[in-house]
Amino acid sequence: MTADTARTVPDEHRAEVERLREHLCALHAELPRWKLVTWTSGNVSARVPGADLMVIKPSGVSYDDLAPADMVVCDLDGRVVEGGRSPSSDTASHAHVYRARPDVGGVAHTHSAYATAWAARGEPIPCVITAMADEFGGDIPVGPFALIGGDEIGRAVVATLRGHRSPAVLMRGHGVFTVGASARAAVKAAVMCEDVARTVHIARQGGPLERLPQEHIDALHDRYQNVYGQ
Repeated sequence: MTADTARTVPDEHRAEVERLREHLCALHAELPRWKLVTWTSGNVSARVPGADLMVIKPSGVSYDDLAPADMVVCDLDGRVVEGGRSPSSDTASHAHVYRARPDVGGVAHTHSAYATAWAARGEPIPCVITAMADEFGGDIPVGPFALIGGDEIGRAVVATLRGHRSPAVLMRGHGVFTVGASARAAVKAAVMCEDVARTVHIARQGGPLERLPQEHIDALHDRYQNVYGQ
């Protein structure tokens, strides 16, 4: 895919695009660090504030070789605006999420082992521990199977998360997609999704699980989102 010569990054957004390239390069290093990806799988993108643009990982480039200059700028229809590499094969889906969800500033996609195992079973992760209530506000839902390459996955992500507080969705037979107010928030959600997927899987080996009472889930989520931290 080549750059759309009819469009360029506006001068007023140039500094922010360069900052996001640096930021995304650092965030992509977090994916193998937390064992969320293998080889060149997975990707993170960020919306450019105030512009109909996003910055996303190039397709098939090793995490060890990624540099800020490799990050590709696309419009919110998934067309390349600037960059010397082809963007991620999930670009159209990321773009759809940004078009449909103005509140989303970052999207991450991983194939982390435990969460993807739940996705392979087509089974949501039940909210049985406080960490899930804190971060996800309930169960982590499962979206339908969708083929890679177009915007079908993005459409399914948006539809599945509608009515959920969870920033994560398990795409059936595929992997994890997470959203956040920023790219960093989306990556954090992916890290936490894998952590709780592993914990709940281990817990289930010992017997049936009991979901936390909804009123406790609501109280925990409110405290974590509005009181916890600095």
